[in-house]
Amino acid sequence: MRNKEIKILLVDDEPDIIEIVRYNLEQVGYQIFSASDGLEALKVADKELPHLIILDVMMPNLNGIETCEKLRQDDRFLNTIIMFLTARGEDYSFVAAFDVGADDYVTKPIKPKVLVSKVKGLLRRFKEDIAPKTTLDFYNLVINREEYKLLIDGEERTLPRKEFELLYLLASKPGKVFKRDVIMEKVWGNEVVVGDRTIDVHIRKLREKLGDQFFKTIKGVGYTFVKPEN
Repeated sequence: MRNKEIKILLVDDEPDIIEIVRYNLEQVGYQIFSASDGLEALKVADKELPHLIILDVMMPNLNGIETCEKLRQDDRFLNTIIMFLTARGEDYSFVAAFDVGADDYVTKPIKPKVLVSKVKGLLRRFKEDIAPKTTLDFYNLVINREEYKLLIDGEERTLPRKEFELLYLLASKPGKVFKRDVIMEKVWGNEVVVGDRTIDVHIRKLREKLGDQFFKTIKGVGYTFVKPEN
């Protein structure tokens, strides 16, 4: 996929921010669309189906967290990359963003070149994700990475993209302890700076949806996947 084919939606109620980000991303060749609040963002997303959405948190009508949550409830946007770009740096805002399916959380101010680099990194992983993938088939659990489908006891479950990638990584080698730095590199990439709490949030969400029996925490080291038994 070439840059000119990639659609990015910018959502912020500050026109100056929109223009600065738009200018720098258009220089790379991306198609840029914009919205000034969450409700408008949902309408633009519905029409344009962007590959990546950059959201502010504090906006009128519908804030960024609520907007992200609504987008993830729509199957068309389950694998859309969602990045938060906001002045809110509190832990609860960070956790809330990942709870509703964010892929990255960046605080303002950020240098335009650094932002462009982060966007390139996220989109690079998106391009890699559309390559042929394999299927992991256990007794009662099937993980089809090619189609991003998860079956438990024959019932299809839907996961946000990063949760699915984390599950696939751990399940690819049952019993292997994946250190936190390895998880960060494999799931988020070196271009995206995340912390331990990001991983913990995603593991917690997976446990809530799949059950504790699949995941084991190795304190101070990382996580391992427990293979389902017959």
